[in-house]
Amino acid sequence: MLSNTLPTRERLREVRYEIRGELARRARELESQGHRLIKLNIGNPGAFGFRAPEHLQRAIADHIADTDPYTHQQGLPQAREVIAAHYRARGLPQAHADRVFIGNGVSELIDIALRALLNLGDEVLLPSPDYPLWSAATILNDGIPRYYRCRAEDGFLPDPDEIERMIGPKTRALVLINPNNPTGASYPKALLERLVAIAAKYRLLLMADEIYDGILYDDHSFQPLAPLAGDVPCLSFSGLSKVHRACGWRVGWAVLSGDPLRSGDYHHALDLLGALRLCANVPGQFAIEAALTGGDTISALTAPGGRLHASRAAVIAACAQSRFLSLVPPQGALYAFPKIDTTQLPGFDDYRFALDLLETEHVLVVPGSSFNMPERDHFRVTLLPQAEEIREVFRRIERSLSQYADRGGARHVA
Repeated sequence: MLSNTLPTRERLREVRYEIRGELARRARELESQGHRLIKLNIGNPGAFGFRAPEHLQRAIADHIADTDPYTHQQGLPQAREVIAAHYRARGLPQAHADRVFIGNGVSELIDIALRALLNLGDEVLLPSPDYPLWSAATILNDGIPRYYRCRAEDGFLPDPDEIERMIGPKTRALVLINPNNPTGASYPKALLERLVAIAAKYRLLLMADEIYDGILYDDHSFQPLAPLAGDVPCLSFSGLSKVHRACGWRVGWAVLSGDPLRSGDYHHALDLLGALRLCANVPGQFAIEAALTGGDTISALTAPGGRLHASRAAVIAACAQSRFLSLVPPQGALYAFPKIDTTQLPGFDDYRFALDLLETEHVLVVPGSSFNMPERDHFRVTLLPQAEEIREVFRRIERSLSQYADRGGARHVA
């Protein structure tokens, strides 16, 4: 007998995206029942009262009459030239507008970049924990994710020797997320230089997710990868969504650098896939020049006295005072990634904890295992709420963990 249900792609069963998954769906059900939730699952500045800078808004408004037609599949020529100039100023002299691709956010460009690269069974080296879109896009483009560990005891930095041992005949790319989501680690120059050397030795494509490049704390610095890569093919991703608080505009870009002869076919593949989706959102592209040549609007938020700095400090203090939590302080990005001391909490499971926290304390966090790490003893929170709300969240988390400890671990067992 034929099934009455429509078949779906089988590889979707391998994909997980808990940031907007079952927990988020349960949260919507609770809200529909009248419960007020504190949702710390998504790094979405506009949902927490942040606005895109006014000069970016004006740039779109001033050009709205020019936004009706499709534009070039790689993006508005003037916007691509501004992006190229931005990367030249960062130390990448070969950056050129013809090698800039603008997309509907970095998410679309990650999918296109992997689709242009991978054949069936090709492998991509990804960090664990990762931003799970990278794993999903690898799987759905018929690749195989291979995870190199970024452990809390190492400051969530990768081990280049481990990465090199993982490389095989099907390895095609090495992905770096810097500053890192979910951990907040910012990679030092010496580490990046070692990873470039590995990519050069094994002829890998470097893929650098640098969407949080301007969000840094306590004098930590950001080192872009492409200037260190030289002739090694490197695709650098960034956009307006985080540093410029314009997530809903869906404006991201990717800059292809390295030896143009070696990456020529890949460049053409990216161009073809960009043409098939016609073009990216046109109105938002008119804000790129204002964003990259206008004033710095993020540093005041991350410096002492700024809202993001205060929220980060609240997380650090709450974890330091906790009976159960430890934290590697985030150096950049919009998240903290606390660890639970499971020696005090037998049978602990991060997903069951997150679900119980949602049901009993009305707080939504993301379990650490959702970021493709084997341990089930972390969770991620965004730093976007006000500091006082952060403190309230961690009071509820501590209460939930204390109750769990008092019960001897019976709850939260998967």
